[in-house]
Amino acid sequence: MLAPSNTRLPVGNKDFTHATVVIIGAGISGMCMAIDLIKQNKTHNFVILERSGSVGGTWNDNKYPGCCCDVWSSLYSYSFEQNPNWSREYPGQEEMHAYLVAIAEKHGLYKHIRFNSTVEEARWDDIEFKWKTSVVISGQKDSEFSSSYILNSDFLVSAVGQLNLPRTPDIPGLEDFQGKMMHSARWDWSYDVTGKRIAIIGNGATAAQIAPEVAQVASHLTIYQRTPNWVIPRLDQPVSTLHKALFKWVPPLHWRKRALQMEYREDFYTAIKDKNSDIAHALRTSCTDAIKSQLPGRPELWDMLTPRYELGCKRVIIIDDYYSTLARENVHLETRGITCITDSGIKVDGKDGQEYDLIVLATGFRTVEFMHPIRIYGTNGRSLEDIWRNGAIAFNGVTVEDLPNFGMFYGPNTNLGHNSIILMIEAQSRYLNTLVGEVIRSREQGKTLALKPEPSALKSYNDRIQALLRHTSFADPNCNSWYKRDNGVITNNWSGTAVDYQHELSKVQWQDYIAEGTGKDRIVSKAATKVSHAQEEILLSNFSLLAGTISVLSVAGYLVARSRWLKAH
Repeated sequence: MLAPSNTRLPVGNKDFTHATVVIIGAGISGMCMAIDLIKQNKTHNFVILERSGSVGGTWNDNKYPGCCCDVWSSLYSYSFEQNPNWSREYPGQEEMHAYLVAIAEKHGLYKHIRFNSTVEEARWDDIEFKWKTSVVISGQKDSEFSSSYILNSDFLVSAVGQLNLPRTPDIPGLEDFQGKMMHSARWDWSYDVTGKRIAIIGNGATAAQIAPEVAQVASHLTIYQRTPNWVIPRLDQPVSTLHKALFKWVPPLHWRKRALQMEYREDFYTAIKDKNSDIAHALRTSCTDAIKSQLPGRPELWDMLTPRYELGCKRVIIIDDYYSTLARENVHLETRGITCITDSGIKVDGKDGQEYDLIVLATGFRTVEFMHPIRIYGTNGRSLEDIWRNGAIAFNGVTVEDLPNFGMFYGPNTNLGHNSIILMIEAQSRYLNTLVGEVIRSREQGKTLALKPEPSALKSYNDRIQALLRHTSFADPNCNSWYKRDNGVITNNWSGTAVDYQHELSKVQWQDYIAEGTGKDRIVSKAATKVSHAQEEILLSNFSLLAGTISVLSVAGYLVARSRWLKAH
């Protein structure tokens, strides 16, 4: 029998290489997991390994001009940390990052985070029932203490996300360019783009945000488009001072705003599920109308910008000023295929090379590889590469075959094309914390416990969601997207609404897991465990909410008036 370990106390100097839980990544997912470890499992015995020098994940990495959220700020935030002070409906990168920094500070996460720490490999030890994670320290001073070490843990959580590792396009001559070249997720703000000849390779959401900003100062901008995108207006605007005050002092108003926004975005899934639905027709019409109204007299561009695939097959772009940017005299849309990149510019089919000072690679991320380049080895040394040789799959999107005591956020088939990913992340965190809780209790009793998904349950789950996905616009063969593999299998997107997913993870069915170790008996006989999720659907009628708001404001007004009267007398 194992001696009980300090499964809940903070990790200190003497146990630097041991923790109950190791979390890879200090972005939205990793911080959510950590907060729930503290709140749900009452443990501080965890370490967050972060490759960069700040929290925030994608909101720390992506700092390009125009970078902002394409989901309303009130919705793209934790349900338990709703911010009444957003400056805009769609906040920029710096404001999003500041929000996440504040969350880390408020919940005391910094003492758990090891920055400049890159995970190269993680191996499950079948004898010790431990994960052994190989960490390389990249910070210059920190690496003087130890350049690398092995971190042992009872549970391992991947919170690296899908939009983590930039994808470099396979274009001949890419290394030959002598000007400035940078990926959008590695933007160099020391380089002044004013007056420069700029090329953007790619025309997805990132390119659509960069183009309007750099077009204002560049001498010339060319956008290299491979496939047009469906674009719908963002209708962004500042949040008024009055609204901020109301959201701060009458929180139910802010809750209602978030609930309405969630339900509105949930309805968008109808367009993905049914191409003939009213909402699908309305969105397509909105896009084509915007093309013609913002590019009057440019029918050649109307055709170039109109997609030939179903709405939702690729990520829908939500922005107000992309089409108007293409109307500028210093902006050109190039739809011919790139032949090669030269030392001074870019050549396309049937045309001499165009010279540039800067080439921006807005070419996305290596999404279908998920954990790449981290090497993961589970039971009997089986590699994740072998487990996923036919494509990435995970039970409920969070646990993986032959990887005991392992969980992942934003894993296979958990991405959304219509709503806030944070709605998914919170459900995943509470589900995984339920698994972690059982491992902690076993350790405290001096027992071992390893949990991994039962293969038949995993297969049944995956077969079910893949069958649903084949009937969505994601599966349209007329487009390629980062949602699916080359063979057309959709590995990234969820098969329903965010509420559907929350219901899917609303309980842990223990018979769906293989339990091993001296503490397995309790799991084998255990009934299903209910997992709570944030209740974000509308609960109160508008009348009830209005009545409550008037009551609160009346009391507040009375207290202010009474305070003034007392001061005067």
